[in-house]
Amino acid sequence: MNSERAPDFEKITDGKARKKAFFEYLLPEVKRQNSDIIELRNRIKSELLSDNKMTALKKYYKFKDDASIEDLLSSVDIVPTSLVLAQAAYESSWGRSRFAKHYHNYFGLWCFKKGCGVVPLRRDKKATHEVAKFASLSKGIAYYMRSINRNSAYETLRKIRKHKRDTQQPITGVGLAEGLENYAEIGYDYVETVQSIIKYNKLEQYDYQI
Repeated sequence: MNSERAPDFEKITDGKARKKAFFEYLLPEVKRQNSDIIELRNRIKSELLSDNKMTALKKYYKFKDDASIEDLLSSVDIVPTSLVLAQAAYESSWGRSRFAKHYHNYFGLWCFKKGCGVVPLRRDKKATHEVAKFASLSKGIAYYMRSINRNSAYETLRKIRKHKRDTQQPITGVGLAEGLENYAEIGYDYVETVQSIIKYNKLEQYDYQI
């Protein structure tokens, strides 16, 4: 877990320096969580888990009891580091949003149970969502990855990732961003924005370092 206090990104006025500090703060935790996912994948593939553990995992990832190992592995998989960093940068305004600074929410993640998070200042009167809050950076990233790997809105992303696995292609942020059309109200414009952040900041170099 990255227990280091987040830099005050607001006070870093130089754009390049802010980006560098932002990536250096998030990168170790993103790598750690992806490594944990890879370890779990390997245990599933090697059939080292008990029947009870497999049943619990299927339930956790929203599969039926009779789902195959291949089905489960389509959800128990990495989220490319470049994608995580680019989305965090965009959603948190490079760590300067109040939700990132005070609640470790770098991804604009919502929750829907009253009191589960923080009510947005400009929330529509009929809306019920809150912005999720987390006790640590680790918990915020874990929740985000869990959402990508379980939420039905990102099924396309998971299918793209599985196809790349099946055809032995690299799993990259630019490639998987194509499955993020449902992440934001702006639709495919969001996909292109995330891809642009990845390319401009040369983030795909991190996709090969897990």
